[in-house]
Amino acid sequence: MRLIRGLHNLANAQSALRQGSVVTIGNFDGVHIGHQRVLDELKQCASQAKLPSVVMIFEPFPVEFFRPEDAPVRLMNLREKLHAFERTGVDFVLCVAFNAEFANLSAQQFVIRVLQQGLKVRHLVVGDDFRFGHQRQGDFKFLKAQGKELGFDVSAMSTFIVDAERVSSTRIREVLQIPDLAQANYLLGHDFRFEGRVIHGQKLGRKIGFPTLNLNPKRIQMPVSGVFAVKVAGLAEQAWPGVANIGVRPTVQGKQPSIEVHLFDWQTSVYGAHVEVRLEAFIRPEMKFNGLSELQTQIAKDAAQARQLLNLKPV
Repeated sequence: MRLIRGLHNLANAQSALRQGSVVTIGNFDGVHIGHQRVLDELKQCASQAKLPSVVMIFEPFPVEFFRPEDAPVRLMNLREKLHAFERTGVDFVLCVAFNAEFANLSAQQFVIRVLQQGLKVRHLVVGDDFRFGHQRQGDFKFLKAQGKELGFDVSAMSTFIVDAERVSSTRIREVLQIPDLAQANYLLGHDFRFEGRVIHGQKLGRKIGFPTLNLNPKRIQMPVSGVFAVKVAGLAEQAWPGVANIGVRPTVQGKQPSIEVHLFDWQTSVYGAHVEVRLEAFIRPEMKFNGLSELQTQIAKDAAQARQLLNLKPV
């Protein structure tokens, strides 16, 4: 998979796109089973046409640009999303900077400049409710008319329904707030996981006998909070078991989102490592305790419960 950062870099991919491309467009937050269905259609159309497949995404999301105060928490940061796309086997990801200039493109300008001239689109796969262009002027009907005039096909993917409800990033966020990991994983098509780099923290865990990896997940907010049994990939041949607290650490007056992972039976320093944390089971909500002694006692209970949930021998 090849990443194209910005419309200005499309020129560097012209040799690969000279015969045309098959394109889909969206935020793809979570790359859930509904998204995967769209990507399967994209790859099938690309294979039949013997053309490269292209996924167009936006940074920031349009809602983050227009109404940042109303923007939902992300299920994935950009790096996680790109890893998910890579696993699906698409050929290109075009990441477009969603700024004032792009937002002011009319639907007609978007089709001509981006789809026709930039991507040389031959087939477009979109959701049946897809809207685009300045003030959301463009829709599926407009694309069909443009395709007929300019020589590209357009197919619409209908809403994907599971248990009589639409599969969406919003639905998954709501499920994670409960949190119902089993339902979230089913809708995602994989275990909920996130990535982050191990950074230096306050070393508080070490002082109370539970040293932790402090992670920078490259996001303002997390879609889950609480204490979880986890497995951490990226440090050993197999994912390593542990217990994680995701939240703001109210006992020590924390305010910013914090992720702390205590790895069981682990001694090696791993500052700077980039790891993936997979949530295996929910243990409890984040709580405020009356001092470090009470916190230490609860962490010991959490660790014991996490070991049991992960089928590990008790200490």
